[in-house]
Amino acid sequence: MGVSMETAKLWVERWERQQEHYAIAREERFRVIADVVEHVAAHRSRPLLLDLGCGPGSLAARLAARLPDTEIVAVDMDPVLLELGRTHHAEAARYVDTVIGDSGWTDALALDRPLDAAVSTTALHYLSEQTLLRTYRRLASLLRPGGALVNGDHFPLDDRRCSELTAHVGRRRAERSRTRDHEDWESWWSAAARAPELTDLFTEREKRQAALGNHDGNDNDLTLTRHIELLRQAGFRHITTVWQVGDSHVLVALKE
Repeated sequence: MGVSMETAKLWVERWERQQEHYAIAREERFRVIADVVEHVAAHRSRPLLLDLGCGPGSLAARLAARLPDTEIVAVDMDPVLLELGRTHHAEAARYVDTVIGDSGWTDALALDRPLDAAVSTTALHYLSEQTLLRTYRRLASLLRPGGALVNGDHFPLDDRRCSELTAHVGRRRAERSRTRDHEDWESWWSAAARAPELTDLFTEREKRQAALGNHDGNDNDLTLTRHIELLRQAGFRHITTVWQVGDSHVLVALKE
């Protein structure tokens, strides 16, 4: 089910363009995540990073370019996005096909040492609260002392009026960056599904989705405060937001 380099390049570049209009201040968020990783991995020989919900390797590629001495393990369960990443960003990471939060999901990672950092961007919000807590606990056990879990995502606030305000500010910023003919999430997937080289991958994707059923899959809508509470339950003691634009945050949890 492999794809050519030309096809992977085309669809990854289209993915990047639609994501720029979908995720608020996306490149800035990536840079901040890299800043955090750079800090926690300073003076470490070949730091080990885990990219959760890697998609076609967008964050992994940027981290590899910024921190070329790192080893990155990139995880996703979508066969289409994984194959695009393996082909277009082959040197950035070792790509692993596994379902985050499932029983034994980390066995597939084949890690040979503790993680220096686990990173994610707009990927963990589909996990249910119970699955997210279980995932946070597992990541805490995989990180070395001083390691970090870095999650860039959209988090609502507890105060409804403040949450409405931050969401509005984020939407307005995203709207200002959009071009009139931009491709959105739905149109990207619809167009990619018609690409002949991706047919087998989409067939596999449909089979997996049917087998998983409603495996989480919906936005959990957990507030920033609730994420912090779950991280504390998972054993993290030092937790802070290091960046915010609208309702988009980079939340960092440091292991003792």
